[in-house]
Amino acid sequence: MNEEIRIWEVESMEPKLLEQLSSLLIHVVEDGASIGFLPPLMKQDTNEYWQQVLEPGVRMWVAIRGEQVAGTVQLHLAMKANGSHRAEIAKLMVSPDIRRSGIARLLMQTAEQAAKYENRTLLVLDTRAGDPSNLLYQSLGYIEAGRIPRFARSASGQLDDTIYYYKEI
Repeated sequence: MNEEIRIWEVESMEPKLLEQLSSLLIHVVEDGASIGFLPPLMKQDTNEYWQQVLEPGVRMWVAIRGEQVAGTVQLHLAMKANGSHRAEIAKLMVSPDIRRSGIARLLMQTAEQAAKYENRTLLVLDTRAGDPSNLLYQSLGYIEAGRIPRFARSASGQLDDTIYYYKEI
């Protein structure tokens, strides 16, 4: 990768950022990512999604390459009293044309550091069985907690299994 990657925490949804995040979401969903959306994805739907993401208990980062959003990740802090020690990693995505360049790893490490800062000692996440992201999570020390069969529908209509992971930090 020739261009430097900067990781930046999103604190407000500015119009330029909203545009780039919406384009990223459409691109990754069209490429087959299982992140809660199915193609075809309309810009209005992605804009509505991103405009409601920043709420209490949610921290979000973007990876910037040049002047473009190359990836993003969210950390959802459990807000209930009995869950004040845990958080969920959500919506990790990297532009398909620059995957396998270390961006997802940087985003995950950033989210983990923030979780530590927030005094969270348990992280959880889920991903579709068979996706390359499973290898990333395992390489970062996440442990498979279990699988749920036929959990999420894919663009083809097939029902795919999901795998839940956890990591104590």
